[in-house]
Amino acid sequence: MTATPPLNVAIITGSIRDRRFGPTVAEWFAGEAGRRPALRLDLIDLADVALPAVLAADDTGPSEAPEPVRKLGARLDRADAFVIVTPEYNRSFPASLKTAIDWYVDEWQAKPVGFVSYGGASGGLRAVEHLRQVFAELHAVTVRNTVSFHSCRDKFDDRGRPIDEVGCRAAAESLIDQLTWWARTLCDARAERPYVA
Repeated sequence: MTATPPLNVAIITGSIRDRRFGPTVAEWFAGEAGRRPALRLDLIDLADVALPAVLAADDTGPSEAPEPVRKLGARLDRADAFVIVTPEYNRSFPASLKTAIDWYVDEWQAKPVGFVSYGGASGGLRAVEHLRQVFAELHAVTVRNTVSFHSCRDKFDDRGRPIDEVGCRAAAESLIDQLTWWARTLCDARAERPYVA
């Protein structure tokens, strides 16, 4: 019997703002996801990618794209699933995240996307609702369960760990379970029958 290969999961930190809280949340979630031997993680921090803000023309070929776009595109293409770590800015998600999404099309298709959000009173959930619409347009599947941190800076200790570790771990486990199911199902489907957008 052939061993099932691990699933590649890209965890994307969407904010590039100075003194942002995103890396703390992303590192915690990666620690939770890293407990699953069936997952191979790739942490992508958009602050380190330096994507151009001006998108290429529609007829630009992949080889003509700027180097940061090609490098990130290869990482997204390898991914079987995505987890977007996003704050809420002005009732939506950061412009840096929209730029990163809009540079690519095929890389997102027929793959699942999960969300870990953080922020003030709404915990970033309004950003997640906007992202669901964007990813539906890109033929990606968003998983239902999310992890959300309301008043996020009050929810983590000085070591970057959630104060309610038990509750947060349960929320993460639920998201990871759904993401893994969709990732394996869609990975098998793409192997059997290429997706047509």
